[in-house]
Amino acid sequence: MLTSALVLGLLGSLHCLGMCGPIAFMLPLDHENAAKKTVQLSIYHFGRLLAYGIIGMLFGFLGKGLSLFGMQQKLSIGIGVLMILLVLIPAKYLNGHKVLSPIYSILGKVKSKLGGELKKKTPDAFLTIGFLNGFLPCGLVYMALLGAIALGGPLQGGLYMMLFGLGTVPLMSLVVYSKGMLGNSIKMKFQKLIPVFVVLIGILFIVRGLGLGIPYVSPKPMSSGEVTATMECHQP
Repeated sequence: MLTSALVLGLLGSLHCLGMCGPIAFMLPLDHENAAKKTVQLSIYHFGRLLAYGIIGMLFGFLGKGLSLFGMQQKLSIGIGVLMILLVLIPAKYLNGHKVLSPIYSILGKVKSKLGGELKKKTPDAFLTIGFLNGFLPCGLVYMALLGAIALGGPLQGGLYMMLFGLGTVPLMSLVVYSKGMLGNSIKMKFQKLIPVFVVLIGILFIVRGLGLGIPYVSPKPMSSGEVTATMECHQP
């Protein structure tokens, strides 16, 4: 399950370039000093991974709360179905809802703060830019967050999101060093793979929730006695 986060990040990198690419191009990197440039870019990526990890932990707490009520298996199935539906439903039916306006207001403030940090060249500025970058809206991030919830724990959720972010690092770095020299045909091929892989992850979560007894992939659900014993072991 954790491997799926890394692959989702790798395949979804081209999609993320639509939001993060312009920010990566605008980074105040030291292009005269290769070593310093690498350090600055690494700090930026660390900021993004830190933001993803924190968000993943928060959503992991949500998943843990649901799993304590015995909903772990149903949650995994539900999230798998939701992932598939989000791929199949046209984007025009998902955008522009008034319920999202408070979120857009917060994002506007994040972008404003981000613009100010892009004018600086201090190490903490690169960390802040990466951290704020991690909170910008991205469809692939939302998909990864569904996976973080389904894992049913803050540590698992945080690790899932950090692995997702780690998967985006290679292409994001390549774009900076190659000045965006990526052919449109390559972009189109990867873009077509993204929804296919999201559906595969959705199916994986559904299979996981069915409890088919497949080790690591679809383990059998614990009996009520096993759940009680596990909860007693975690009590101080």
